Amino acid sequence: MNKSELVSAVAAKAALSKADAKKAVDATIEAIAEALKAGDKVALVGFGTFSVAERGERQGINPATKETITIAAKKTAKFKGGAELTAALN
Repeated sequence: MNKSELVSAVAAKAALSKADAKKAVDATIEAIAEALKAGDKVALVGFGTFSVAERGERQGINPATKETITIAAKKTAKFKGGAELTAALN
């Protein structure tokens, strides 16, 4: 499912117009991104938790030259599915 399909599904489930559903989906994504940028966790009970994970600096290999390179440390978004979501999948 891509974003436009998600917007259509939200519009159908919530009896909204596609324009209103797009605003809702965009606002939700923006709110989650802002919270993660601020270093917060976003916990949606029954669905899962979004958080920020820090990856340390590490060594890698340039596949073109086989030269060892240093890959810089960075932050990455992480999602852990909740119990209800996991149960619904199995």
